[in-house]
Amino acid sequence: MAELADPKMVRKLLAALSVKLDGTKAAASTVLRKRRIMHHILGRAVEDDLLASNPLPLVQWQPPQVEEEIDPEYVMSPEQASEMLAAIGRQGRRGPRLVAFFGCIYYAGMRPGEVVHLRKDRCVLPAEGWGKLNLNGNSPRVGSSWTDSGTSHDPRGLKHRAEKATRPVPIPPELVKLLREHISEHGIAPDGRLFRTSRNGMVQESSYGMVWAAARAEALSPEEQATPLAKRPYDGRHAGISLWLASGVPPAECARRAGHSIAVLLRVYAKCIHGDEDHANQLITERLQRRASLPGTGDLV
Repeated sequence: MAELADPKMVRKLLAALSVKLDGTKAAASTVLRKRRIMHHILGRAVEDDLLASNPLPLVQWQPPQVEEEIDPEYVMSPEQASEMLAAIGRQGRRGPRLVAFFGCIYYAGMRPGEVVHLRKDRCVLPAEGWGKLNLNGNSPRVGSSWTDSGTSHDPRGLKHRAEKATRPVPIPPELVKLLREHISEHGIAPDGRLFRTSRNGMVQESSYGMVWAAARAEALSPEEQATPLAKRPYDGRHAGISLWLASGVPPAECARRAGHSIAVLLRVYAKCIHGDEDHANQLITERLQRRASLPGTGDLV
């Protein structure tokens, strides 16, 4: 620990955190996460009188820039999303059980862990019109070695929310229909979960990831497959939230439905808030035409 008092040693430590085991450059988000963890560890060392002060802030180190903005060019259109869902339903035995699963990610902007956690008693699914999902939990996969129960998923509250907080999300008739059909055809797990394996287990990331990849290869052209378009299942959530913003839904309401803070929404989806350029151009044209029609303003620029 005494060696950490030397800034050169701390700099070597930061350099080591910036590469992967194979020596290649690590992703910016990974580097920043490791740096935060190291900062907490050294802070604990200060508490235990093993260090006089935390040496990390004393080193001049430029953190890597994290690219968080979603590029609208690589976000699925509603037509592409519909084609993806149809293709998912054609992927063997697993596919039909996952159509509504991916529908929740796209139409409700849900995180995959929230969909895994979703139970029937949290769903309002009328025969016609809009429904609602009253989300109250998240079950991300973290590995059995890291959970108290020994299972691979760790049920917890909604991300960045109090333990018992809920998030009501209105859902369009398209998703209501998918969920009603799913319940009718596949039933629910004994504990009420909508989505399960054929043996009532938790839906695994590896399984639904394979189905997504196979559907993407079927639904997208070779040129589209060569781009980041719909590369990961989570990109369905990006596409859904981008659709809300492009449709003119206020950012505050988009943030509430997505479970984001407004600051995060504006930072990540900045390019999508005004993504409908044709519509924006039309509004500007109409306003300029009204100005030009006023008496005495024809020559104004």
